[in-house]
Amino acid sequence: MDDELTELRSMTVLRADREDIELRTEDGLTLVGELALPADGPVTATLITLHPLPTHGGFMDSHVYRKAAWRLPALAGIAVLRFNTRGTSSQRGTSEGAFDGGVGEGADVRAAVDFAVARGLPHRWLVGWSFGTELALMHGSELDVEGAILLSPPLHRAGDDHLRAWAATGRPVTALVPEFDDFLQPDEARARFAPLTQLELIAVPEAKHLWVGEKFVREVLDRIVARVAPDRAPVPDLVPAAMVE
Repeated sequence: MDDELTELRSMTVLRADREDIELRTEDGLTLVGELALPADGPVTATLITLHPLPTHGGFMDSHVYRKAAWRLPALAGIAVLRFNTRGTSSQRGTSEGAFDGGVGEGADVRAAVDFAVARGLPHRWLVGWSFGTELALMHGSELDVEGAILLSPPLHRAGDDHLRAWAATGRPVTALVPEFDDFLQPDEARARFAPLTQLELIAVPEAKHLWVGEKFVREVLDRIVARVAPDRAPVPDLVPAAMVE
């Protein structure tokens, strides 16, 4: 029956309009990615996702982002744009160029935002995870987005000048900081983020840097939806069977 409910599991994929995309950077590179849109109804918000460090296994399919693309278009009307930064490979393919330690990747971030703007995707938010938070902080404050969400920010590359630049915009920034993060735990994060005066810092008990485990993935996705589309939060654990691909 169409109204039969089924539990969301770690590998559940819900219906969405999924499109392989290419981004063109200002320095002439082609980056590969995917755009997942709601199959029905309007787009409530847009996530432009920036993945973890590619030299340590990060890519557009890193599990939190993959599950965001599988679930949030259907459950919250959210568009999810994922892409491989320069030199990064996934099942989708390999983006041109080479890893540049977060510097050249600024052009990648700009290309992704420009693509979302050109496609008319509304209420755009940068969502960075680990290395991706550095890209959001270093390069995102001047871009046409409503704010940023940071997952496990290490603050290895982003400095006080970047934090002050974001502070000057007045746009919201939320950081989800795991209690047992490998690089930056909540108490130190509060001190290090002091220049970003409007930051909402959420300490997540028991969580670790990689957000392993369905419990933590669901918490991250709920927190993201609560920020970008609050009337659609929290996302349900049970869904109509007809929504499952």
